Amino acid sequence: MAEDEVNYASIVIKTKKQPQSEAKNENETVYNEVKVNKEPAQVSAGLPSDNKAERCRWYQKLACGFGILCVILVLAIIGVCVHFVPPHKIDEQELKQLKANQTLLLDEIYNLTDLNNKLSSDFNIQVHNMTQEKENLTRELDEGKNKIQELQTEKKILTEQIETMEKTWNEQNVSRAQWSVDEYCPKENKRKCSSCQKDWTPSQSSCYAFNNAEPRDQKTWKEAREDCRVKSSDLTVVGDEEEKKFIKDNSWVNNNIKGYWIGLRAEGGKWKWIDGSDLTNQTWIHQQPAVDGQCVTSLQNREWESESCDERNAWHCEKKALSV
Repeated sequence: MAEDEVNYASIVIKTKKQPQSEAKNENETVYNEVKVNKEPAQVSAGLPSDNKAERCRWYQKLACGFGILCVILVLAIIGVCVHFVPPHKIDEQELKQLKANQTLLLDEIYNLTDLNNKLSSDFNIQVHNMTQEKENLTRELDEGKNKIQELQTEKKILTEQIETMEKTWNEQNVSRAQWSVDEYCPKENKRKCSSCQKDWTPSQSSCYAFNNAEPRDQKTWKEAREDCRVKSSDLTVVGDEEEKKFIKDNSWVNNNIKGYWIGLRAEGGKWKWIDGSDLTNQTWIHQQPAVDGQCVTSLQNREWESESCDERNAWHCEKKALSV
């Protein structure tokens, strides 16, 4: 054939039903008409026309989906390009703004760092000042406590001095009519009066009583002082070397007496007399430490010694001599 065109004749087959009487055979077929289609049918090789239309619709859908996919891909590429723009393509004005912001941030950081250093320095200075102030207050508190203790000790001494002065005053201002004539003007001395009572030894401007008590009658330092006070006197206070020698010479050595109490004791870490004055010559007791609870005794052939105030000894009393 000159062309690949093939013309197929359309054949229409009709079957006419014959009456039963005329029919020879139920299955007999009569071909009455044969029509020839003058228009050639365009049919794809090997594919029916319905399949071709369906495939065209399928291709259309595929092309549409592919187009949509391309659009999405293009949009995605544009988004990626926008998102990942290289630094060198950033707008110059924006870069300048970023640099300006960076400079401001660096300045702010510098200012904050400087402020932090200043605050830390001020804080350390304040802590140092407060610590120093605390130490000063603690020292002042300790000094105040010591001062209070000294004042209490001084008050005690002054109280004792007042008591002694009151007794001396009362003794000095007592009427001669109230004196015992026999004590100051004994009959056996033809009523010749003395500045000291009977059995008291005068020396300088004082009178002394040397109590040479036996062991059973010996007293503690406090008891000895009470005995002196009952006699309107007190334990002996030594003022100079002459009086010290006088007291020592009258502190006799005896097997039953190991010492005589005098009016010197340790108080507040110092040796103090009962009149409140300090012992000025420490060699009189061989530099023995002043430990509270220790009192001093005198005895011939040795220097003064400190003993517990609770020990029992003989004692010396002293009072002012009267003017006669």
